Amino acid sequence: MTDSEQGPRPMRFEDDPGAKRSAWIAGILAVAIIAWMGSGYLFPSDDDAPAEGPVETAPVSVAVRPSTAETVTLYFRAEGQAQPDRDTMVRAETSGDVAEVLVPKGARVEEGEVIARLSADRLDADLAGAREEAARARRELENAQQLLDRGVSTEDRVAQARAALAAAEAQVVAAETGLESTEIVAPFGGRLETMTLDKGEFVSAGAEVARLVDNRPLTVAVQVPQQSLGAIRDGQPAEVRFITGETREGRVTFVGTAAATQTRTFLAEIEVPNEDGDIPAGISARVVIPTGEARAHFVPSSIVSLNEEGETGVKTVEDGRVVFYPIEVARAEIGGIWVTGLPDQADLITVGQGFVRGGEEVRARPETASASAEAQR
Repeated sequence: MTDSEQGPRPMRFEDDPGAKRSAWIAGILAVAIIAWMGSGYLFPSDDDAPAEGPVETAPVSVAVRPSTAETVTLYFRAEGQAQPDRDTMVRAETSGDVAEVLVPKGARVEEGEVIARLSADRLDADLAGAREEAARARRELENAQQLLDRGVSTEDRVAQARAALAAAEAQVVAAETGLESTEIVAPFGGRLETMTLDKGEFVSAGAEVARLVDNRPLTVAVQVPQQSLGAIRDGQPAEVRFITGETREGRVTFVGTAAATQTRTFLAEIEVPNEDGDIPAGISARVVIPTGEARAHFVPSSIVSLNEEGETGVKTVEDGRVVFYPIEVARAEIGGIWVTGLPDQADLITVGQGFVRGGEEVRARPETASASAEAQR
């Protein structure tokens, strides 16, 4: 068979030197690229090496204000109500018709002053009848005694006559008392808040006819919580500011020893002079009682915070570290509060206290005017 009968054959370059050289170059390039890509894993650079030891951070910067403790007066404050010194209902001591009303409602009266009179006509008749009955009972007793002496009567009859005489004499005394009670008098000096009597009307014994109020002096009643009871005692001075604007100096006259069941508070009373009677009873009043002194710092309320245990306190800086001091509020004023629990000298953190904790190292800087204004807000 000839070459033409077998068809075309593929070209081969085994015998060409240039073809072998290209294959070698391509292999070398592939090996070099692979080696370059793997060099970062086999020989890492110093820049990529992890840092040894903890990373150091700069201390937090806070603003501090130096503060010195001062001696301040402590006060107990409470809201109360002014009550009259005496307040009573005047009652009729006997029954009868109203003959005259001598004092109108709203007038001031003195102790023992007659404010109304009842008609004495019926009472005079009652007294006369009681006296006649007493005279008859006395004669009956004398007769019974004479018969007993002659032996024609008994001891029981004498006893009955004696009891009848005693009852008749009691009626005389009641009638005389009723006659004396036709005058309705004021039991003490004060102001008639009500007067229900009208001339000619009938009044029964024991009926309320007027209300008499004495607000000279006034008594202001307040409730004292348990934790403040030890600071309040009899005789303490007190300032009382009434809702009407008047301010008076008073004195504690009573401190209760039994707490109210529902509120667990104790009643305290402050007596306030009111000789002119200008301050009415029943109005609201604010009582301020000085209870002692304490060394305290004046701090803005904005720097007060809570620690992890939930205690209320203030953060200070000592030797470059934060120190948390629990505090108690001694007195509140506009612009801040007086607190106890801090040392006499303290550097208060006024800006940045919310970002640091007790024991943390900080960089303290003096408080600026703008920082002070921010702390006040």
